[in-house]
Amino acid sequence: MNPRAAVLCAAAAVVAGTVTAVPAAANPSRPAQSAPAPSAPAARLDWKSCGITSRPKLQCASLEVPLDHARPDGRRITLALSRVPHTAKTFQGPLLVNPGGPGGQGLSLAGFVASALPKAVAAQYDVIGFDPRGVGRSTPALDCEPGHFAPVRPDSVPDTEAVERANLARAKSFAAACAKKYADVLPHIDTLSTVRDMDAVRAALGARRLNYFGYSYGTYLGAVYAKLYPHRVRRLVLDSVVDPSGVWYEDNLTQDLAFNDRHRALMAWIAKYDKTYRLGTDPEKVETEWYAMRAALGAKPAGGQVGASELEDTFLPGGYYNGYWPRLAEAFAAYVNDKNADPLIAAYKNLAAVDAAGDNGYSVYTAVQCRDASWPRDWDEWRTDNWSLYAKAPFMTWSNAWYNAPCAFWPTRPVGPVDITNGALPPVLLFQATEDAATPYEGGATVHALLRGSSLVVEEGGQNHGITLSGNPCLDKHLAAYLTDGTVPRGTGGVDAVCAAQPDPVPTTSKVASRTHGSVLHGLLGFRG
Repeated sequence: MNPRAAVLCAAAAVVAGTVTAVPAAANPSRPAQSAPAPSAPAARLDWKSCGITSRPKLQCASLEVPLDHARPDGRRITLALSRVPHTAKTFQGPLLVNPGGPGGQGLSLAGFVASALPKAVAAQYDVIGFDPRGVGRSTPALDCEPGHFAPVRPDSVPDTEAVERANLARAKSFAAACAKKYADVLPHIDTLSTVRDMDAVRAALGARRLNYFGYSYGTYLGAVYAKLYPHRVRRLVLDSVVDPSGVWYEDNLTQDLAFNDRHRALMAWIAKYDKTYRLGTDPEKVETEWYAMRAALGAKPAGGQVGASELEDTFLPGGYYNGYWPRLAEAFAAYVNDKNADPLIAAYKNLAAVDAAGDNGYSVYTAVQCRDASWPRDWDEWRTDNWSLYAKAPFMTWSNAWYNAPCAFWPTRPVGPVDITNGALPPVLLFQATEDAATPYEGGATVHALLRGSSLVVEEGGQNHGITLSGNPCLDKHLAAYLTDGTVPRGTGGVDAVCAAQPDPVPTTSKVASRTHGSVLHGLLGFRG
């Protein structure tokens, strides 16, 4: 949960004019493909300026939807929306964007996408951002247990019974707090409910069909929307694609291996620049030094803030975006070589410290993931699986396990994942990096096979999560062509187009402020999604 993303999203806090829409009535327990048409005319949105100096074109509105779509006349909740309106004579309708998560705040993403796309393309769309139910400026906004991630937390690696008990107590406490505060809301915080909200947004916008562009978890959201409402999909862009066959327990285990590879790639990069960082030229020795730093911080947290678990949180963003590598390497080197923890503490505060927005995001993350699918209820199964995986991938295996552990004790029944198989869509465009850790390559290949007629663009050697509008002109050329006139590449052998990866970063200092599209995008996407 990136505090910079929280600041950007909080900037869109001026939300105007609440209206009410009555979308399709549907029972979350029924098959996903049963989605009747709206039973009442949709309301219209009252757009007003968000009052944000840096985004003068960004407009805000809000929309009321049923908490329970099976009871359209019951309790209402509010969705916060943002818009950059089209300016061209050619209007291609709304382009709804989502940053992932689940739990990601989406208001500011509209402004970013509108500014990062070629002007002639963006001008043809109303780019629409939204905070999904429970998130950010939407109400109610969940915050189950404020300060859940306050430092210093127990070591993530449960190498003693006492450490395991401490981590289990935190997971149980979080689940119990959510159950106590949001008993009436939690059964309706899930992917299917959010998808039905999306169709209410479409109706309120007065659009017959929806264009959609989602990153990370947003790809699953888009694929599920397409399953429920295939006739309402006009264009669909999925970037860094979730594997729907592993929702969600297996997907998280698969991540651990991939993130361990990305962490080792960082160690190799630091070894390559030994003249700068003075940590050695052998990647294995650099990695050994990193784990020695972890042990030292476990015994004596830096500044009373960065212990072993917080160190993992600080370096995790490097697995999402290699643009963070120079800052992380600088902090690592300063701690080891100069006994100076200040850069490490600064990196933790900038990349990993969880504020109120992060607490909200985590609350929604757990609510959605725990409700969407079945999780093991026997902790022995978690223990066995994660110790086995830890032997191969020690970097974030246990950190990831504890992040998701509330699902072992969650109070709501799972509704089950959605089979997204679909042969009723117009051409769909998928983007996937081969070395993506958060959504490994197999997810893109799987969804390409499940969405008949889709096209898959691969960034060969790409290491990052969220790859379009991040500085790769080859990828962005395919995105722009598709949004302009629906053009998709067609290839053979399971891949339709290949783009070369961007080069690795070079050493810089934390004083060098980067405002590239890549750095801004990854600040908005955040981590753990």
